[in-house]
Amino acid sequence: MSDAAQSTAAEVRAAAEAVKTALDRHLAAVERRSGEDDPAVYEAFNQLAAAAEVYDELLYDRYDEVTPFEIPGAEDALPPYAGPEEPNALSVLIRRDYAVAEPQRLLAHAQRIEAAEGEDGAPASGTVHGALGLLFGEFEPDEIASRHKEFGLEEGDSTLWVTAADEPAEPGEWLEAPFEQVDPQQVVCRFDVSAVFDEEIDDVDDDDEDTDELEDELGSDLDEDEDLEPLDADRR
Repeated sequence: MSDAAQSTAAEVRAAAEAVKTALDRHLAAVERRSGEDDPAVYEAFNQLAAAAEVYDELLYDRYDEVTPFEIPGAEDALPPYAGPEEPNALSVLIRRDYAVAEPQRLLAHAQRIEAAEGEDGAPASGTVHGALGLLFGEFEPDEIASRHKEFGLEEGDSTLWVTAADEPAEPGEWLEAPFEQVDPQQVVCRFDVSAVFDEEIDDVDDDDEDTDELEDELGSDLDEDEDLEPLDADRR
């Protein structure tokens, strides 16, 4: 960025004040929260993330410095909620990814389903895609999620979005393209599950283990020092 467009000290100060205000609003929303999915807390979080990002950019531009903290998910956060204050309808959108880890186990379950139904004709259980059709036709998605290993599947990432609306959709209105008209500003809350989060926790645990090992080593050294005879204060 050129000197002519460089941020001013006043702009940096104003951005810092905005962060302080956003922090107060976030704390107040948390203190007044009505439950785990309170939209006011979610909105305050997004506002805090946006304010912190602006301050960080201006601070770096003006002083070539950065903040020592980072708000998780600030870059990928949904836009502020702009839906109805009192929704009369909602939609729940769920995506769950699986890997077919054990095809033979999946095929065996599909064959049992087919045998129990006693359908005539070419068996659908002879192919993986046919077996998946049988499996998801027989069991609810939540049951498959809880028993995925039994069916030869391996969990991947998943996400759940709750969107708000003024009125329920007309029957059959969106069935042709059920996932194409999702407005991020209508999302009340979302929940993500990913192995990435587990890896981050593992990294923190590894750091803690390293710290514990270092403390153990230092502790053993200190214990050895405690066995030494103290020096005579009168000795010269």
